[in-house]
Amino acid sequence: MVYALVLGTSAARLKSSSLFLPTKIMKVKINSKKNLKVNLSILVDKKTIQKKMDDKLIELKDKVQLKGFRPGKVPPQVIKNQFGKAIYGEVIDGLLKETSTKALEENKIKVAGQPKIDLKTFGEGKDLDYTMEVDILPDIKLKPLDKIKATSYEIEVEKELVEKRLKEIAKNQQNFSNKSSNQPSEKNDLIIFDYSAKVDGKDFEGNTGKNIQLVLGKDLFIKGFDQQLIGTKINQSKSVSVKLPENYPKKDLVNKQASFNCKILNIKKPIETKIDDEFGKKLGAKDLNDLKELIRKQIKNQYQNTLETITKRKILEQLDKDHDVDLPQNLVEQEIKLLTQNIKKDDLEKNKKENLKLAKSRIKTGLILNEIGVKNKLKVDESEIQGEIQKQLRSMPGQEKMVLEYYKNNQSAVASLRGALYEEKVVELIKNKIKLEKKNVNTKEAEEILKKISENTKSLKSSETKKDPKKQKTHKKKK
Repeated sequence: MVYALVLGTSAARLKSSSLFLPTKIMKVKINSKKNLKVNLSILVDKKTIQKKMDDKLIELKDKVQLKGFRPGKVPPQVIKNQFGKAIYGEVIDGLLKETSTKALEENKIKVAGQPKIDLKTFGEGKDLDYTMEVDILPDIKLKPLDKIKATSYEIEVEKELVEKRLKEIAKNQQNFSNKSSNQPSEKNDLIIFDYSAKVDGKDFEGNTGKNIQLVLGKDLFIKGFDQQLIGTKINQSKSVSVKLPENYPKKDLVNKQASFNCKILNIKKPIETKIDDEFGKKLGAKDLNDLKELIRKQIKNQYQNTLETITKRKILEQLDKDHDVDLPQNLVEQEIKLLTQNIKKDDLEKNKKENLKLAKSRIKTGLILNEIGVKNKLKVDESEIQGEIQKQLRSMPGQEKMVLEYYKNNQSAVASLRGALYEEKVVELIKNKIKLEKKNVNTKEAEEILKKISENTKSLKSSETKKDPKKQKTHKKKK
């Protein structure tokens, strides 16, 4: 997500680094600053490097074990002779990280990606001289938010819709009762049977089944199979002839005619599910009224979440329109990669302009939202991240360990989660500052709103296609 990307490269990240170097140990010069790129020269004197080397050798003295020396008694010079190159490399690596971070912080440079470092001079007895080029975040002049207009919807769920959904749930929770042995099976009955099958008079792997259950008329086993069992009775044997399907595991048997000898063990007729307090308890509610309330909330949330997404989109569109922002090219390229990572090569080329446009829009709104968050001192603390993870755990029973392991081993997922929470905070702040019209609508009105937006989106895409001659040619070819 772009917001996580922006947050991850902001000054907040720099402050988390260990910055203990005094300013005097390095000299920093800004060589150039243009097109959202900054080039700096950094010089670390050789005395500082030597001091770091000496400190590292003393630190290793108590850890290194060499033949002929007691533990902790290996002379620093011996350690240097044995491991000098590795120690020097570690020291230089640490100094590069520390000095580059310090240089960016002191010059208040907001980076937008990893710096490119070019070593000019280095080596034992020499100064460390290097240049660093970084992409930087643009300065954004925020426009007043009070001119933005949007509509927030409150959903009212009709009683009839709750009752309809309740009946659908009851239908899916259907129960059955045993039929007597002389009653033939009918459509919608549950039939239980064993079978053995043959193709061309021969057995084949997987040709038997025990206690198979089928609801007659649903055609869920093999096409045309259960229709032939209608009219059978308990303890009856019935021969069923069907063609094995295209997706049958044994490819050499696909589309072959198979003969199934079925022994009917039991037949059950459907009984209407009684919708009462016991039914509510069976589904985890306190009683029937509580179940209805849970259904009402579920329906409301489905519409509410979709309409809130539309409200947010309206806000972001106006933020995009109201601001002119120079975009770091590296962020745009990263966003395009994210957008197109699962897209085929042909589609990638065909939708190149749209992908670029979308990537720029997402980066731009991300930068604007980030700036609004910074100006208003918004933060996402660790407890909020853990709270969101716990919410996900509750919504995925049985998969808690997998979710925890995912976040534990995937820091980019945690960063993405932080970015999403930060974005929510910023959008809520904007809602409190803009002209937000609050509107109560029922689900039918909500459906009309969603339908209209969908039609407008299709119409817009169609008009864009007409303007693009390349796309017109593509459509003509398809015809």
